[in-house]
Amino acid sequence: MLDLQEMVTFVNLHKEQPIRRQTVITCINTLKKNMADEDAVSCLVIGTESKDVYVLDPEAFTILSKMTLPSVPTLMDVTGQFDVEFRITVACRDGNIYILRRDSPKPKYCIELSSHPVGLVRIGKNVVVGCAQETLHGYTQKGKKLWTTYLPAPVTTMGLMDLPCRGFQAVLVALSNCEVDHTLIICFGRYGREDGTLIMTTKGGGLIVKILKRTAVFDERDTAPGPPLAQSIRLNVPKKTKLYVDQTMRERENAVAMHRAFQMDLSRLRLAAARAYVKALESSLTPMSASLSEPLKMNAVVQGLGPSFKLTLNIQNTAASRPVMNLAICFLYDEKLYSMRTAFFKIPLLVPGLNYPIDTFVECLSDKGISDIIKVFVLREGKSAPLLTAHINMPVSEGLALN
Repeated sequence: MLDLQEMVTFVNLHKEQPIRRQTVITCINTLKKNMADEDAVSCLVIGTESKDVYVLDPEAFTILSKMTLPSVPTLMDVTGQFDVEFRITVACRDGNIYILRRDSPKPKYCIELSSHPVGLVRIGKNVVVGCAQETLHGYTQKGKKLWTTYLPAPVTTMGLMDLPCRGFQAVLVALSNCEVDHTLIICFGRYGREDGTLIMTTKGGGLIVKILKRTAVFDERDTAPGPPLAQSIRLNVPKKTKLYVDQTMRERENAVAMHRAFQMDLSRLRLAAARAYVKALESSLTPMSASLSEPLKMNAVVQGLGPSFKLTLNIQNTAASRPVMNLAICFLYDEKLYSMRTAFFKIPLLVPGLNYPIDTFVECLSDKGISDIIKVFVLREGKSAPLLTAHINMPVSEGLALN
């Protein structure tokens, strides 16, 4: 990419330096060195963008072991000891899970998933995987499928709940149905004096800390498909009263008339809703653009008693992540009744989610105590068709009316 004159200088500057390949860390975990104690020395296990997994020495930070994967690792779970025996379970971007063992530079086992994994937790000799298709799968460490559970919402993150004092282990699964404010990272363990503490970070930038009660009781529930257990419990149904029997007889005798009356009321309700919707569209009471590429929302506020009014337009870009630019606003009004300082101006770049107030001033020229509608058009520069239209009902100028 350099010019011919700069190539020689570049080669002479870098020809003595060794060639190195820079990579990026994608996932990280720890592995006990030679003891399984809680405070024992641990090695650092790193997954990189170059499809390699490295085990680093905890003191000299040299590479103790290097293993290669068929794809880039994204999630990792480590168990065992480096000097004895260990297993590294890795979920990769190709939608597969690979299991690495000691003295094996390549994966020993491969688990093929139906969709991409979003969470990975190991419990004993089993591996629990959360997938993007709102499912939770259980596998053995050799890749044999044990069970599948269907979830009500997509999985955002997963974690291991381990209580050694009770001999209890469970899988924590955070879902995206806003029950826990879009949890991004979840961690369970000892925090201070408490053995059972759940710490979560949320999408909104919050940090949630929950402490498990020492008297908490965990109940096993059957997740097999079928009716719930409460369905088989008999209900204490009260006896039929004379009023209930009379009402039932009346409904049987007048079933056709009651159904026709219900259908008539339902049709009237639909007609009233359709008329209100058409009226709102024609009068632009709630102006919103119908363009999917440029979704806009606008409302107007008129301030003042007259003859001078302050008109504020609040414009908002309702897109998820795409900004909108090169827009302009113009006003259409009766020049015999009103005068505006600025009837046409450009709109700055609209960032999604923010409200942009735009102010202008309107002067009423009539002293007859009448008012009119001012039309607002949001246009894209170079196009005549408006993206958004609003009708503003101006109030009567009380200042001129008093004079």
